[in-house]
Amino acid sequence: MSFLENINKALQKELPFVAYKKPNDNYLRGYFQDNSQLCFCENFHESGFVFAPFNSNNPSILIPEKESHFYQETIDFDIVIEPKDNVSVIDEEQKQNHIDLVGKSIEAIDNHLFRKVVISRTESVELKEFNVVNTFKKLVVKYPTAFTYLWFHPKVGLWMGATPETLLEVKGTEFKTMSLAGTQVYDQYKEVFWGAKELEEQQLVTDYIIEKLEKEGEQPTEQPLETFRIGDLLHLRTRISGVTQTSITNLIRVLHPTPAVCGFPKEKAKSYILDYEGYDRKFYTGFLGELNIDNGSKSSLYVNLRCMEIEKNQKAILYVGGGITKGSIPSKEWEETIAKSKAMKHIL
Repeated sequence: MSFLENINKALQKELPFVAYKKPNDNYLRGYFQDNSQLCFCENFHESGFVFAPFNSNNPSILIPEKESHFYQETIDFDIVIEPKDNVSVIDEEQKQNHIDLVGKSIEAIDNHLFRKVVISRTESVELKEFNVVNTFKKLVVKYPTAFTYLWFHPKVGLWMGATPETLLEVKGTEFKTMSLAGTQVYDQYKEVFWGAKELEEQQLVTDYIIEKLEKEGEQPTEQPLETFRIGDLLHLRTRISGVTQTSITNLIRVLHPTPAVCGFPKEKAKSYILDYEGYDRKFYTGFLGELNIDNGSKSSLYVNLRCMEIEKNQKAILYVGGGITKGSIPSKEWEETIAKSKAMKHIL
């Protein structure tokens, strides 16, 4: 039975599974659970595939390694993605609400409540003739530099996405993470230029991660700032690595959620998001990935960005957002969410 046939079989039997491809990899990997039990991570000492929400007060879902079959297969897709003009019907009320909230957030920054906050929203897309497996194949082909995934649990739902951001990689005693912030649309005819707003946003995230890791006794090393492309978008990225002195539980606690998806200071920004954003992010800006596999020696965790929730194969709920700092312009922040939603619309 092929890898994609395993996906169809699990969907038909309504059994939990995850299928995924790591950045720049040539393999599909997947965990297919033998039963429909809903399992949780208690302390991130478990082994398997974790699916964690933005709000760490809510439970993290686990597809346990010991109760699942693992499959791996070389990618060999014969699929063409037709370029289309993704003309969106703008919901003017939603647009104004988002712009107003960004404006309110800038005022909070001016009043020194925090230095950065990430404001997000959802967007619904009605689906016609939707095919889960074909859509996943398109994700994998369209975004080779991303972590692409298809995750399902009958008691939770169906999610898929293509995220550019690594939360944490651990191999033995070595760890890697990154700060990722700033967004612009890729244009092959223009030289890449980053403004003060994007550079400040990126530096905030980098400084926070370095400071928190050092407080845990780590000695992290930064790589030079770089521009990172995923699909039609560009981001600023700083890669960070070191030899860990602490547990993966502590590293996750320190890193999640990073200022890239929450804000700075983290706790004040998180409280503001929960009070004012007006909806439940669920697993958007949470994290997902391999947890303590290969006898506990390896973990590969990614921030859940550029993602969507599929409701009964009839509607896709897209999750998009952006970092707000003192230099933000509300109308441009709205346009950034439009650009990010296109990442998912390209494959729907």
